[in-house]
Amino acid sequence: MLNGKKIVVVLPAYNAALTLERTYNEIPFDIVDEVVLVDDHSKDNTADEGRRLGIKHVIRHEENKGYGGNQKTCYNKALELGADIVIMLHPDYQYTPKLIPSMCHIIAGGLYPVVLGSRILGKGARKGGMPMYKYIFNRFLTLFENILIGQKLSEYHTGYRAFSGEVLRNINFNANNDDFVFDNEMLSQIFMKGYEIAEITCPTKYFEEASSINFSRSMKYGRGVLRVSLQHRMQLWKLAKYKIYQ
Repeated sequence: MLNGKKIVVVLPAYNAALTLERTYNEIPFDIVDEVVLVDDHSKDNTADEGRRLGIKHVIRHEENKGYGGNQKTCYNKALELGADIVIMLHPDYQYTPKLIPSMCHIIAGGLYPVVLGSRILGKGARKGGMPMYKYIFNRFLTLFENILIGQKLSEYHTGYRAFSGEVLRNINFNANNDDFVFDNEMLSQIFMKGYEIAEITCPTKYFEEASSINFSRSMKYGRGVLRVSLQHRMQLWKLAKYKIYQ
């Protein structure tokens, strides 16, 4: 715990058997109370590896539910465990667990209810090996979103996030898409509820075992991001009502 807050780390996993141990070993268990691993019907032995490491809460989907569907299981389980702070960490070792204490202190100290680990603040993205086309794509989409949503985030696309339990209980994340655009819908919901989001600089690693979507999936994700941004603006202008904001 930290300042009396129960901290739960959730690991949405797909084919993460080769990187799970490295990720798990860097989790700061001096403050983290529980770890939840959700294996989205991996083709490898991710779930078995999690049990071998001693992870108490290992959930395996009997069919692949997608990245967003995986996170829904993660957050619902974390809330069931009574989490006050939830850290969403990819188990592919692309993001370092060593930032968990900093992210938790920001929430536990009452400064911000949501914290993102940003690859764009500083030079972490390109230095860590982010492909140039993804970097350019990231910058364009972020600019578009900031204009339509009315915010000033450095990026909306990081997979390293920390939430207060209150935020997760007050947004309808279960209504979101089951694919990668789930992440964007969550941030849109959070801003729509009036919550503020903090960012901290996060180094990242791009290597063979780290998960990454290909060009065609990136294009599909990009179209989803544009849709979410437009929906957010339409909701703000009261020109439409969308289920995810109910």
